[in-house]
Amino acid sequence: MYSKLVSAFIFLFFMSNVRAQQKNLIRAFQPANVVNEIPYGDNPKAGAYVQANDAKIYYEVYGKGQPIVLLHGGLFGSTVEYSDFINHFKDSYQVIAISTRGHGKSELGTEPLTLEQRSNDAMAVINAVTKDSVIVLGFSDGGYSAYKLAAMYPERVKKMIVMGAGEVRPGLREFKFTAKQAQEMDKPFWEQQLKLMPEPNRIEDLFTQVANCYNNVTVSKDLLSAIKCPVLVMAGDRDGGNPVERVVSAARFIPKSQIAIIPNAGHGCFLENFDATWACIVPFLKK
Repeated sequence: MYSKLVSAFIFLFFMSNVRAQQKNLIRAFQPANVVNEIPYGDNPKAGAYVQANDAKIYYEVYGKGQPIVLLHGGLFGSTVEYSDFINHFKDSYQVIAISTRGHGKSELGTEPLTLEQRSNDAMAVINAVTKDSVIVLGFSDGGYSAYKLAAMYPERVKKMIVMGAGEVRPGLREFKFTAKQAQEMDKPFWEQQLKLMPEPNRIEDLFTQVANCYNNVTVSKDLLSAIKCPVLVMAGDRDGGNPVERVVSAARFIPKSQIAIIPNAGHGCFLENFDATWACIVPFLKK
């Protein structure tokens, strides 16, 4: 009888550990030695929804203090890619981490994707959480949304950090990536994301809409010169999709810009060298 009780205890202990491990979310192309202890992007203790026009947008809030809004990258992007930032910010700031429409637990909606639409999504979340002006941190697709957000709502954006988002216009770069290609590149990540998505059957629609958005959008002088807040524009010096030259060009159009280039880093500079990225951000926020 005693041996059976011990065996049952071991089994339950093992299964609880398995469930805990399954809850650990991963970011795209996450190294095997990285473990995200908090399921950012699927944390019921911190998560909520807001209705933003035609879609329910999911977000999570951590900590207290000056609000800082996190806008993750597109397609391969997710809230959990910001684990290091959330861990560092949440002791001193109120972190508002948004899952972009069509990503994670946010709906895709019925209208075509645009930067204006996603800026309004972010503002719907901001208004649901705080009446204060906010700091915004955006990466790649989230960086472009951040540019638009600051231009549309200058009174609500106090400071901004943008990573991996350079000048873009139709014909400069062709966006034609498909969901099938993405899933072949990182199967575990996409299996996880499809389970989170409220409409996993629309994954190909998401990729098509993102491609249509960026094949037709212009982010250049007219938009960037309208940004009134201080902006730290960052990039990895080996970013193939957003070369340093286009990132610097974008920054030059912003009246109050600073530029930080992370050496020996690609598109996700903060994922490849978080310490260097953080060392650039801290003095910018303190100033």
